[in-house]
Amino acid sequence: MNLTTLRDFLLSLPGTQEDTPFGPEILVYRIAGKMYALVNWQAEPLSINLKCAPELALLLREIHPQVKPGWHMNKQHWNTVTLDSQLDEALWQGWILHSYERVIAGLPKAKRPQAVKP
Repeated sequence: MNLTTLRDFLLSLPGTQEDTPFGPEILVYRIAGKMYALVNWQAEPLSINLKCAPELALLLREIHPQVKPGWHMNKQHWNTVTLDSQLDEALWQGWILHSYERVIAGLPKAKRPQAVKP
């Protein structure tokens, strides 16, 4: 996994904006000002914090060793995923879409971008 591939995928989601409010080492991805992904681009391998349904968050942590409670986040609603070579691309992309869609669902309809389906 490389940063360019990850950034390209995140920025391909409609309405996504990238900024660095917590300093240059953390890239934050938002929709209408709401965070859905935080990337520690200096980590080796890369890591990403993603919003997740609480029940699914617990299940993913049990099944995948790359998934841990969200670092510096609400651990009920956020996971930190280590994007190592053992993690299939379809999995991490699906988890990003899940996070993105959870944030969109909480937005007023007028602020929602067009939904994405893989």
